[in-house]
Amino acid sequence: MSTATPSAPTAVKGLAAIVGFLVMVELASGILQGYYTPIYPQIAEHLSIHEGDINWFEAAQLIVSALCIPLLARLGDLVGHKKVLLVSTAVTALGSWWLAFAPGFTSFLLGWAIQGAYVVWLPLEIAIIHRRTRDSGRQELLTRRGAAVLVGSLELAVIIGALSSGLLVDALDMNVLLALPAVVVTAVFFVILVGIEQAPGEDSGGIDWAGLALVTVALGVLMGGLVWLRLDGPGSLRGWLTIVVAVGAFAVFWRFEQRHPEPIVDVRLLSSPAQWPVQVTAFLFGIPVLGGQIPLSTYAQADPAERGYGLGAEPAFISTLIGLYVVTLAIGAFTLPLTTRLLGGVRRALVVACVLVGVGYLLWIPFHDETWQALLNMGVAGLGSGALVAALPAAAAAAAPPERTGIATGMTNGTKTVGGAIASAIFAIALTATGSLDATAEKVAPLSGYLTVWAVCSGAAFLAALALLAAPKHAFSDAPAAPSAIPG
Repeated sequence: MSTATPSAPTAVKGLAAIVGFLVMVELASGILQGYYTPIYPQIAEHLSIHEGDINWFEAAQLIVSALCIPLLARLGDLVGHKKVLLVSTAVTALGSWWLAFAPGFTSFLLGWAIQGAYVVWLPLEIAIIHRRTRDSGRQELLTRRGAAVLVGSLELAVIIGALSSGLLVDALDMNVLLALPAVVVTAVFFVILVGIEQAPGEDSGGIDWAGLALVTVALGVLMGGLVWLRLDGPGSLRGWLTIVVAVGAFAVFWRFEQRHPEPIVDVRLLSSPAQWPVQVTAFLFGIPVLGGQIPLSTYAQADPAERGYGLGAEPAFISTLIGLYVVTLAIGAFTLPLTTRLLGGVRRALVVACVLVGVGYLLWIPFHDETWQALLNMGVAGLGSGALVAALPAAAAAAAPPERTGIATGMTNGTKTVGGAIASAIFAIALTATGSLDATAEKVAPLSGYLTVWAVCSGAAFLAALALLAAPKHAFSDAPAAPSAIPG
């Protein structure tokens, strides 16, 4: 076999085929993310549980996602990104099949949590593209373009998934309906096996199991404290004490990882001047993109004649609102290369994207009474969100040395997930100040609670823009980062 360095045209041609196969993976990811949302009430009926219990599924998956990202990303750097992509797809398929036959709440909760392994797909895919384009002469540019195509495909698949389940829910048995995503994920496993080339890992060493245990404990304790606050309200003493313990656990974990030669989370990399603005942006972005969605849905369904606020929307309009948001996400992702050129650089494009998200949620504060206002607000936020979803993993890869691209891109999803989980608990507290999100509660959340949610989402996006401005200019250049660029 020839070992000659491929020319740029050859690298681009090979990249097109790889991106084509990875698009199929992201289509499966989008179907998973959009398929279940329209049929939550039917799932609750199928399991004989209250609709409010569905929230526990989301919490369990977020926790598992946040915990598995460091391990799987590290494994990708060690043994090869394709191998880990295959393993995570197999685990996701297992969880998806489990959901199809789960008889009750506990078993369904376990399957839903296992299914969360798909969260590492996009970072691993971007790491594969980043490595494949190394000899093209345009590595970072091609990585950003590939990421834009993947994220655009993901968002379009979310719409496909949502429409499919909504149309089939009355025609198919629930077990058959829930089995369809499992069929898609299983098929994707073989797509990866056949279509993606195997490359060895570029890092050496082992797995920092002690560090993984510490971060697991820290995240678990933090989530436990947030659950107490969500259940008991902002005055929960046990909730706040648990969060204090979690902060201490994170401090111990951070100091341990700084001294470890092969950390599960490379805190020296994440705290480097070129990397921390990207990771902080991902954390802050998780607040609106993950934490702000449920409040938007509940607000849209609120009857203004009963509560004095809300859109009184029917389910059809909720689908329209979600559909428009996802379409604008796809537009923001697909047009990222164009906006990068027009604005004169990646950092400027990311800053503008953060500002769009901030403006979109800020518009909710004065304009929330008419459906056209809701569509406009979510359209503006969606354009910025799509660009950020596509660009942040690629930006993290560009600011990392070659042997650390897996952990760098993976942590953008990890920090985003943690940000969304924290925001979810905070927003629940804001919306239960005088009532409950539980549909059976006699009281409802005040309008001030929703105003707080939108203000926090907007403020987080504007803070993310400031964080990006603090990054050095070379962090977003097309020149690859060198190992020596990482402190320590």
